[in-house]
Amino acid sequence: MPGLGYEFHNARLLEIALTHSSYHNGSRESGDLNNERLEFLGDALFDAIISEELYRKHRNLEEGRLTKIRAAIVCEESLAVCAKKLKVGAYLRLSRGEESGGGRQRNSILADAMEAIVAAIYLDGDWEAARKAVLHHFAETLELAASGKLHKDYKTALQEELQKNGDAEIRYTTDREEGPDHNKTFYVSVWSKGRKLGEGQGHSKKEAEQKAAAAGLQQLSEETDKNEV
Repeated sequence: MPGLGYEFHNARLLEIALTHSSYHNGSRESGDLNNERLEFLGDALFDAIISEELYRKHRNLEEGRLTKIRAAIVCEESLAVCAKKLKVGAYLRLSRGEESGGGRQRNSILADAMEAIVAAIYLDGDWEAARKAVLHHFAETLELAASGKLHKDYKTALQEELQKNGDAEIRYTTDREEGPDHNKTFYVSVWSKGRKLGEGQGHSKKEAEQKAAAAGLQQLSEETDKNEV
């Protein structure tokens, strides 16, 4: 799989990691027909690898803070984002029904596959091979999580910023939708008192609204900077 950064000696392991449980119509005659067992192992590997890295890099952080950072990294959203960058969806083996329902873009399926892939690397290579793969593909995620910028709730932040200035009114409008039902792109604008503050797009309205709110915060920040000059 291009971009993964690891070449398998046993290609069958990667094949299994990319095989969803629906592919064999729910057959249970072998636990290794799909990626569920690899996902189980990969989940533990991700936790251990990320925990070790956080422990080594952030020696002054207490246990509670380290736990929160790890939870922000080892979660469905972060795993799915990584899987999409690697185009994992294009290589998944799914049933026709799962595929027609948009399974190749579904975050839960992509996140599970990402965990299974790391487990496959571990079994094919060793701990260090799995560790290198995780840290390579999650380097930016680690930095964002440590700085508190990963999965930030920009909508709440924008609401709070507007309330500081006495502007409680805020609304989001969906400007348009593009693409098939299983892979839509939503375009959203955020408004306050009749003024557009920002625009955003995403594969869900929630994602598009968050990006619009982030753009709105940037707009307010730039206006504040100008007023202070």
